[in-house]
Amino acid sequence: MMIGSSTRLVAMIGTPIKQVKSPVNFNTYFATTGEDRAMIPIDLRSEQVEDFIKLVRGWENLDGFVVTIPHKTAVARLIDELTPRSQFLEATNVVRRHADGRLSGDMTDGEGFIQAAKDKGFVACGKSALLVGAGAAGRAIAHALAEAGLSELFISDINEAQAATLAARLADLFPSLTVKAGSIPQKTFDLLANASPCGMDVADPLPVPESAMSLMAPGGLVADVVTSPEQTPLLKLAAQRGLKIQLGHEMAKAQLLALGRAMGVIGGEPSR
Repeated sequence: MMIGSSTRLVAMIGTPIKQVKSPVNFNTYFATTGEDRAMIPIDLRSEQVEDFIKLVRGWENLDGFVVTIPHKTAVARLIDELTPRSQFLEATNVVRRHADGRLSGDMTDGEGFIQAAKDKGFVACGKSALLVGAGAAGRAIAHALAEAGLSELFISDINEAQAATLAARLADLFPSLTVKAGSIPQKTFDLLANASPCGMDVADPLPVPESAMSLMAPGGLVADVVTSPEQTPLLKLAAQRGLKIQLGHEMAKAQLLALGRAMGVIGGEPSR
């Protein structure tokens, strides 16, 4: 695939960017479908996000962009429109550029996580989950699990106030969900999801104590949002214990269609 003057572009912003899978996923999709489109990865420092948003408004051959760490919350504050779930989550991971330069955003991390989990045979309805990380991805996953009928959710984060705030907001929105935050309780979980960056660096500690694996139900699922390394120490430990595992890149791949639809480049022509 060659990029020419007629090529329609989408982008992905974040920092660091080398670990992300969306550019490969999207460019493979565009090449397979024969479309004259391409995704470009942009390693963007946080202090330049506002300038980038201004630039995008006048970038005529750019149809939208995907957002990864650590810009999801900042971008949500800078664009014009958010879906209801993006408003609730106070974050966005995908932005569509309209013909008039207006920017609208959504948050599909939770949708991608749920689809990847279903592909592993996990159905959230009536189940219990331990979620590590109450940042943008964690909030999206928690919201999606609650929507899918999860019975019980426990949220752990090094920022205890952030975890408690998320738990309280989810309890208000989903009265049938039992949701708590704080120290990990000694109880059985059907799902353990790491939505924190722990595991990206070889020196990182496990996101949960090793003993937490003994809390997993037989046949339980351990999932990680970290895409590089492909198998984090958490996932390797889970596999050794005979548990099902969900890789970070599987979540990324599962939300390709949702991201593409949000930008208007899959399932319909974008506004130009």
